[in-house]
Amino acid sequence: MKIRDIRLIPLAGSTSEGGWDAEIASDDNLHTLVEVIADEGVVGLGSVYTSLKLVDGAVHLLRPHLIGESAIEPARLSEKLHQSTFWQGRGGAVTHAISGIDIALWDIFGKVTGQPISRLLGGRYRERVKPYGSLLMTEPEELTDRLGPAVERGFKAIKMGWGPFGRFSGAKDEAIVRTARDTVGPDVELMVDAGGSDRFWPHGYKWALQRSDMLREYDVVWFEEPLRPDDLAGYVRLTENARLPIASCEVLTRRQAFQPWIEQRAVDYIQPDVTKVGGLTEEYRIAQHAYEHSILFVPHGWNTAVGLAADLQLVAAIPTARWVEYITPAPYIEDLVEEPFELDGEGFLEIPDGPGLGVRWNPDGIRKHSGLEPTPSDL
Repeated sequence: MKIRDIRLIPLAGSTSEGGWDAEIASDDNLHTLVEVIADEGVVGLGSVYTSLKLVDGAVHLLRPHLIGESAIEPARLSEKLHQSTFWQGRGGAVTHAISGIDIALWDIFGKVTGQPISRLLGGRYRERVKPYGSLLMTEPEELTDRLGPAVERGFKAIKMGWGPFGRFSGAKDEAIVRTARDTVGPDVELMVDAGGSDRFWPHGYKWALQRSDMLREYDVVWFEEPLRPDDLAGYVRLTENARLPIASCEVLTRRQAFQPWIEQRAVDYIQPDVTKVGGLTEEYRIAQHAYEHSILFVPHGWNTAVGLAADLQLVAAIPTARWVEYITPAPYIEDLVEEPFELDGEGFLEIPDGPGLGVRWNPDGIRKHSGLEPTPSDL
């Protein structure tokens, strides 16, 4: 079975509000779906955390290494793409594009073998996992209205991030966290994301240590991105001294970039994003390396239903995984699936056990956000 074509489907019209850019508009294109089309009529679907123009340029570079290649050897082919683009890739848009291609190739491999990707990765350690509802922070007086729907939907874990946190005063930061804890109650896990990868992040180690002490008083599960994303030394020091787990690394790409963070134990929880790190092949390697160093793998998932489906397969295949990120609300998740993801009474999601990603896609939803028809697959 050979690769016949690569097709891109940009998503626009309902882009989530994003802390990384206050001027973002809903019709901006920050996520692009990737179809890998095999010559026997099987189509795999992937997702890229990058706009169409950048993915299109990267795929132009990658296409000669793909067409005519085997469609059922995802790990080998992804490594070929990494090795063939050292001088124009090694991170950024090229690695992001490889991510989508790799996910789609694993989807094809699963469809052809009739197995979920998690089983092809080596086996399933669990059949369900706890999603944490992921949303943006806002002013304390507005936060209850934002958190309430997530609690009502059944989330037993909620992460709030970015927004005004760290931008004004310690009193405001504590008011945000106090309001959140009062709203969700004592039985819902609460996580805080400072958004240190935001542009011009002003804080360093001492601020982060002080805030971590405050968060510990409100039983916050982890403190995410309290420092700039390249401050390796700062993270090592903070992780050693903070009284709660420290999480980061969503902006890194390629497994090699994660090695010093894992081997120097710079974080307690590591957060690669499958739609930009290099796909399932790369993220599985990162997660296994983290596992060997007693660092918990928590996939970053501020993306699409395709990314969520890939994350669910990954956390099934990693011995110690506990959560997946779930944006709420999120049209690029809810609208793209034929059957909605539903939380059970304990706030868990079942991990799909169907072939490939194990999810049936909604052509109407894809058309709604792209104006394009998805390519039918024989499997």
